[in-house]
Amino acid sequence: MKKNKYLLYLLLCGVMIYIAMPELNLASGGTHTLFAGSWLFLALLVFAGNLAAFLYTPKKNLQTGRNRLDNEQKRKSRVYTG
Repeated sequence: MKKNKYLLYLLLCGVMIYIAMPELNLASGGTHTLFAGSWLFLALLVFAGNLAAFLYTPKKNLQTGRNRLDNEQKRKSRVYTG
């Protein structure tokens, strides 16, 4: 479920960058260039963060019924009842 959310955020960020690139003018100088550069830098940070979260989300550790019973038996056998 979380991977779907991160994939959606990646796609939305990519669309946002794709739409904004023609409007950003990095060659004009002054405050326009500063704004365009900072906006592009922050958009790339958002993209990189979502990509890292998408790639490195830990997988759920699903246990089958047999493994769960074995783990419960191990816990019970370690209890000291002396």
